[in-house]
Amino acid sequence: MSAEVAELMEQVSPYLTAALGAYGGAVLTRSEDATVDASANLGRHILHTVWCRRSEVDQSALETAVHDAAEDTEDADAAAALRQQVKRALRDDAGLRRELIGLLPEPSGTVTISASGTRAIAAHSIGTAITGDNARTDK
Repeated sequence: MSAEVAELMEQVSPYLTAALGAYGGAVLTRSEDATVDASANLGRHILHTVWCRRSEVDQSALETAVHDAAEDTEDADAAAALRQQVKRALRDDAGLRRELIGLLPEPSGTVTISASGTRAIAAHSIGTAITGDNARTDK
């Protein structure tokens, strides 16, 4: 799975959970509900968009996964099966990936990163950074 798909799945998963909690198994057939919070409505929209872009066979598999996950929102296996269906759709369809990225809200807040000085580094997120003269990675 590409890093892009993995990152997108991480972003959409909370919306899918919210949609299942608010709409249940009818999430693919119901219209947007003004009384439901924005996260759930976005999740409904995401699932419906994925569903519309799939073949008839894949739509049926997605519907089954949605119903199973909605039946028991605490069932980790059912939630994983639904995520797998969405992930497969994203992996197969670059246009769908672009469309869902466009649906997601812009990240809130501004990140400012600064570095100054000789051999200084700056990063928004980083696992390990080893710098300096004669730097070593052994412990």
